[in-house]
Amino acid sequence: MATNGNQGPEKVFLIWGGEGWVAGHLKELLQKQKETVFTTTVRMENREAVMTELERVKPTHVLNCAGCTGRPNVDWCEDNKEQVIRSNVIGTLNLTDCCFLKNVHCTVFATGCIYAYDKKHPPGGEGYLEADPANFGGSYYSATKSKVEELMTTYANCLILRLRMPVSDDLHPRSFVTKIAKYDRVVNIPNSNTILHDLLPCAILLASAGDTGIYNFTNPGAISHNEVLTLFKKHVRPDFEWKNFTEEEQSKILKAGRSNCELNSDKLAQRMKSFGVEVKDVHTAYDECFQRMKANGVK
Repeated sequence: MATNGNQGPEKVFLIWGGEGWVAGHLKELLQKQKETVFTTTVRMENREAVMTELERVKPTHVLNCAGCTGRPNVDWCEDNKEQVIRSNVIGTLNLTDCCFLKNVHCTVFATGCIYAYDKKHPPGGEGYLEADPANFGGSYYSATKSKVEELMTTYANCLILRLRMPVSDDLHPRSFVTKIAKYDRVVNIPNSNTILHDLLPCAILLASAGDTGIYNFTNPGAISHNEVLTLFKKHVRPDFEWKNFTEEEQSKILKAGRSNCELNSDKLAQRMKSFGVEVKDVHTAYDECFQRMKANGVK
């Protein structure tokens, strides 16, 4: 296992994209762990400002949660390609490079939406490994993400975590559950998902240990949209109803394609065992997530 970065007691975390959804969860976790943590909204592509911020905070670990995903969804990226490149390619590489020059460990919260089911990796079959080449470029967002990931692996200070369809214990607008619960119709395809409650503590463990390279950062297994919404109905909103439609029907209302795939998360599960942590399978993780929602009064 490759390692890099400060592993002593004096860790200083700097979260890039500090006002974002995932960043907020990370900041809260780190504060609960009594770690020293700062956040920043400095643009990643502004090299002088990035170097100044690194000099000012002097972090041992950068957690990069910044980037363009598009509002309200990735279709936005199709019409704003220059801005996507500026943030997701130039910015991400610039921040990683600046961290490298400053000998700072850099964790990048990336995406696993760079694959699509194929003959070798059908639904219910073999999941994609970290070393498998990307095979999905149906959206400009995914196309840029796969290219920049390939370049980032050059950096010995960089940890790349591939999230997919992340879910929080509330109905935050960015959460996958919130999105599909608002759609008129949903496709019913099994996918890997990232339950933030379970996996963000793992990100802190990996970063603190100085791990580098790529991890498929998802709960083991795959779960379909209908399975997710059935559990949501069971625990959170008993009167909830939904309708399905096909991928072909979905494609008629979208500007960009959508990635559907299962990632093999054995590498993550095995690494977490070395910390005494079990990564729960996606069905169990979702069930417990919705139970927490109910207990917290989410409706």
